[in-house]
Amino acid sequence: MAAVLKKIGYVATENLETADLILLNTCCVRASAEEKIYGKIGSIKKFKQKNPALILGITGCLAQKDGEELIRRSPHVDFVLGTGRISELEEVVKNLESFRNHFVDTSNVSGEVREENIFPIRAGSVSAFVPIMYGCNNFCTYCIVPYVRGRERSRLPKEIYSEIRGAVQEGRKEINLLGQNVNSYGKDHKLKNFAQLLADIDEIPGVERLRFMTSHPKDLSDELISVMANGKNICEHIHLPVQYGSDKILRKMNRVYTVEKYLDLVKKIRAAIPEICLTTDLIVGFPGETEEDFKETLEFLKVVRFDMAFTFIYSERSGTPAANFPDKVADEIKHRRLEELMDLQNKISLEKNSVLTGSTVEVLVEGESKTDKNIFTGRTRTNKLVLFPHGDEKPGDFVRVKIDKVQTWLLKGNVVI
Repeated sequence: MAAVLKKIGYVATENLETADLILLNTCCVRASAEEKIYGKIGSIKKFKQKNPALILGITGCLAQKDGEELIRRSPHVDFVLGTGRISELEEVVKNLESFRNHFVDTSNVSGEVREENIFPIRAGSVSAFVPIMYGCNNFCTYCIVPYVRGRERSRLPKEIYSEIRGAVQEGRKEINLLGQNVNSYGKDHKLKNFAQLLADIDEIPGVERLRFMTSHPKDLSDELISVMANGKNICEHIHLPVQYGSDKILRKMNRVYTVEKYLDLVKKIRAAIPEICLTTDLIVGFPGETEEDFKETLEFLKVVRFDMAFTFIYSERSGTPAANFPDKVADEIKHRRLEELMDLQNKISLEKNSVLTGSTVEVLVEGESKTDKNIFTGRTRTNKLVLFPHGDEKPGDFVRVKIDKVQTWLLKGNVVI
């Protein structure tokens, strides 16, 4: 979208007060995200009052979900484009420059993937995020994504390869492939499956690190594990959301696998790629969750020993099946369980990181630390964050860092020659 706006004469600014156009690209996966967005829309009203010519547009998942309700609640919003209508951005903005009227289009949520032949504008200088597919067919009972992103649609391989070559020419060293469930890639057009696509990209000159997310456990194939194990530049990291550690809750979530199947998959991955870093997502407080279910999840964590987990309290989303499930969990119980879960996972993460004390790791330099310009940050192939004193390194360099100190979420060390 930034590239489209640049094409028609807009230049990026960080100053909302002087902006001619403000575009909010939104998320609605959790209630807290919605609250922040509506708060942000409200705060922009004062700029609109000072500058009536200002164009305010809302895109993304909340735009798809709420549509005209966004205009009703906030009449100072000029246009709302759903997730399947981003290709209209140029036409809509041009029309609003001449004729002021509200515009809302949330149709075509599962429409075909259109390649606009516009190379995206990217933040940073090291990594490139490349979407390979859109939408989701899984319909987990807690998740609104299939309703606001539509059914799975895969981009054509040639378009993906072209975008990656362009990113490499820009100097990007690391490619991150994105999809709601990358393991389903190609099931529609059947030109390549995900393992084949990954193997092809691994051969593109200039791609020095290759990552992907997110993987649904039910679709992670033996072929993909083999491609990863034998790859040159494919990083030893898989984000494999499990969501819960009890079969009863997994069934209610419609995750389509059991704890046993997930554990078997983990064993298979670790046997093929011993150095793999496994991270996950976990939800507590799902309707019907009992103390016994929660204890099973804690025991599950002790068995798997993830390197890191993103933990969430269940967020009810209207329009999803789980929103109508009985046996809601009380807020104080949710928060107590989340804290207990995080305490256990943090202990495991620290133990996993402690094994690296004294070792030397390859780090792709990202740039200055947010809190200290004398400290640089980067990541290992296993996606662990590393901090080290800055010498003459620059973003995009590969350096070897000896790890002297570890923390739950990061590693610290010094560059060695």
